[in-house]
Amino acid sequence: MHDVDVLGTLDRKIAPGNAALIVVDVQNDFCSDEGVFAKAGNDVSMVREMLPNLRRLINGARAVGVQVIFVQAIYDPVYLPPPWYERNARLNFEVPRCVSGTWGADFYGVAPREDETVVRKHRYSAFVNTELDLILRSRQIRTVITTGVATNICVESTSRDAFMRDYYVALVDDASAAYSREQHEAALLNISIGFGLVTKVDEILDTWAQYAGNQ
Repeated sequence: MHDVDVLGTLDRKIAPGNAALIVVDVQNDFCSDEGVFAKAGNDVSMVREMLPNLRRLINGARAVGVQVIFVQAIYDPVYLPPPWYERNARLNFEVPRCVSGTWGADFYGVAPREDETVVRKHRYSAFVNTELDLILRSRQIRTVITTGVATNICVESTSRDAFMRDYYVALVDDASAAYSREQHEAALLNISIGFGLVTKVDEILDTWAQYAGNQ
């Protein structure tokens, strides 16, 4: 055990050479007042509240050379299994969302630069049947900083799967959003108990300040 290089501090976990910022599902259908989720009656106010923080975090990551990876849900019918349709019917929420080439699938309020990676997923977790794990390992990434929507579904699923694939996890409280405060807080509790750190944007930016000017 004494030979294992454990990243025991936030400073080491999120250092530019160790970490990648993962932006999960910040897309019109999930986030916009005109998107499918809002029109179905979900409260998207938390998304509006966290978006300025997420932008600050993305800009901070770019400034110090932390890689930013955008995750985009694509839920075309061809990708969806029977349990997905059963879940939608059970919740009386069968409207298609995030279909390829539609406004609903486009990013909301943030966007990748040309040199940044976009990972397209067809399940809640960004690790299921995608190239994300390969991308991270090929870049020697040890920590994922998880953000986005919804905290308790796709952000939590991605964070859990990251931990199970031996990555450190730092979920950013105020750069993530759910459709209720209770759902958000429950996800934070789950992550903090079993899967990683829960942190905040200012804490991360303050930690990265030591790397300013190194790019």
